[in-house]
Order: sequence, then structure tokens, then C-alpha cells
Amino acid sequence: QVRLVESGGGLVQAGDSLRISCAAIGHINSIDTMGWFRLAPGKERDFVAAITRSTGTIFYADSVKDRFTISRDNSENAIALQMTNLKPADTAVYYCVADQSLSGVTSRIRANYDYWGLGTQVTVSA
Repeated sequence: QVRLVESGGGLVQAGDSLRISCAAIGHINSIDTMGWFRLAPGKERDFVAAITRSTGTIFYADSVKDRFTISRDNSENAIALQMTNLKPADTAVYYCVADQSLSGVTSRIRANYDYWGLGTQVTVSA
């Protein structure tokens, strides 16, 4: 089993930056791809970004690829998401996810992830 613990999040203004992090605890060797999904009010849980622990390969949703940066810290079994130029449309609960090695296609499908964190709220005011 793997437990994912998110930190960071909060209330910021449009144009601000924010960093959220996620630490994996447990059977770390069973996971390779870690990433983020987000759930905005009235919408489905959407893919944001993912990174593989083994190779550092990165995948982004088109809506964030020029503003968000995902990174890994294998020594801490953690990932982080640096978000810049935040918009009100980025307001959502951000969930950390993890599973075995996934591709650029499969990493975008939420059903492929066995492990989910509890989520951290990011609110961007206009």
C-alpha cells in the first residue's frame, strides 16, 4: 500500500504563484508515475501533470503546460507542482496520484491510478 500526503495550497490572487507538494509513504517501489489531478466545482476530475520517478519523463495537460512545472525529489519520495500565473479557472481541489509506470496516454486517465491523496484546495480570486 502507498499513502499520498499533499501539502501546500491556499488562497491566492490571479497572477500569483503557488507550490503544492506530495509525499509518498509506504511501498514506494510499487509506484513509478506520480502526478496531479484537479476537481473544479461542477466539473470532472481532470488530469494536470505527471512525472515518472525512474526517468523523470513529464506529461502536462495543455491547459497548464506553459504555467505549471512538475518536479520530483526521489530522495524524499515526493513530487511538487509549481503553479505560476494562476487564474480563477485553476480553482480546484488538487489530488496527488500514483501508480506503476504509465505512458503519456495512460497517465491522463484517472481510472489508471490506484493511489490517491485526500486533496488540497487551491483557490484563485479574480
